[in-house]
Amino acid sequence: MKKVLGTFLPLYTTTLLMLLGSGLLTTWVSLRLAHEQVSGGVIGAIIAAHYIGLVIGGKVGHNLIARVGHIRTYVSCAGIITASVLGHGLTEFLPLWIFLRLIIGLCMMCQYMVLESWLNDQSEASQRGTIFGLYMVATYLGLSAGQIILMSPLGTDSSSLLIVALCFALCLVPIALTTRTHAHPLSPAPMELGYFVHAIPQILVMTLVIGMAVGAFYGMAPVYISQLGFSTRQAGLFMGITIFAGLVSQFPLSWLSDRVSRPRLLFYTGVLYVLAALPLTLPAHFSFFWVALIAFIASMMQFSLYPLVVAMANDSVVPERRVSLTACLLMAFGIGACIGPLVTGALMQPLGGNMLYLFFCLCGVLIATLAGFSSRRRTVSNELPIPHVPMPDTMASSPLAAALNPNIAEEEIQSVMVNNDETTEENVAG
Repeated sequence: MKKVLGTFLPLYTTTLLMLLGSGLLTTWVSLRLAHEQVSGGVIGAIIAAHYIGLVIGGKVGHNLIARVGHIRTYVSCAGIITASVLGHGLTEFLPLWIFLRLIIGLCMMCQYMVLESWLNDQSEASQRGTIFGLYMVATYLGLSAGQIILMSPLGTDSSSLLIVALCFALCLVPIALTTRTHAHPLSPAPMELGYFVHAIPQILVMTLVIGMAVGAFYGMAPVYISQLGFSTRQAGLFMGITIFAGLVSQFPLSWLSDRVSRPRLLFYTGVLYVLAALPLTLPAHFSFFWVALIAFIASMMQFSLYPLVVAMANDSVVPERRVSLTACLLMAFGIGACIGPLVTGALMQPLGGNMLYLFFCLCGVLIATLAGFSSRRRTVSNELPIPHVPMPDTMASSPLAAALNPNIAEEEIQSVMVNNDETTEENVAG
């Protein structure tokens, strides 16, 4: 543990600062627009633009890293993000905000790819779980800390944007000055969408639905709290508590996932997700304590869904297709994360904030139904189920972590990367 921290501390510090700024910006944008009485549909569109940028950034990031290297890619993207963040304070023209959020999402995905490909490239098989576990801790701590800033006197309109810009500027320092580790250029993995649509359609649909729920949570939960009449300080506390639930849930999940059938565990997690979210769908008024407590439990279930689906998907395919599989899962998740804020934003404006948790309930019902169906008809590969390793499970936490899943042997990834050109040609010919 001490050796890992000593080697990768600059990357963990960079991750913490980057996610602190990202988490604060996402919540600040939602609260600011809600305060200005902007319609839920427009808020959803602005949040969705961020996730569209993340999806596009997956392709752009591969090309940038291959062309100019990890550090130059990260530095250039951080500079663009800093300028885009400050751009929010220069204008209130909402179409420009949509464009800025798309650019920020695109550049952030490039940054995620730099960090996670770097960690994967330099980690040994015996330490990969520890390395990515600490990366996950830095991710959730950064996201949670970003929400806590909203509770302080610094969490005013202009100050929040300046803090976000400072975070993205400062996150350059550790990665630019590190001399302890160097990464090799990244090559893109092939995508075999047609194969997986036929092989694991239920898993792809579940990934899409989970993306819808997670995208709606990060984009519209601050609006939900605002519509309930709570203050900005309470909104920051609410988001910090519910995001921290994602970190808490990973430890019991990792223990259960290796001992219980994963489709069955996903089914029960989906059911518990519905039951936990159900009280917040009621029009009754709860105190902040009860809203935060119920939402904390619901978030524990919500943030357990994506790691389970990823592990289940990897159990269902041969090792040679796992890298390609993850590219398809990321695409499905990203599309869902774009749809979720748009749908919930359109519903919350006329019908009230409780529509957000009603949407979560509907997503949970669909996930539980598909998981129950998949547990009876899933195709089991000849490989033994891979052990569960906790991973960030949102686009904000970069689901690219799944693409660089520490469960996948390094030799396996390298063999796929080396043969990428030949595989791509075969897919095009097919």
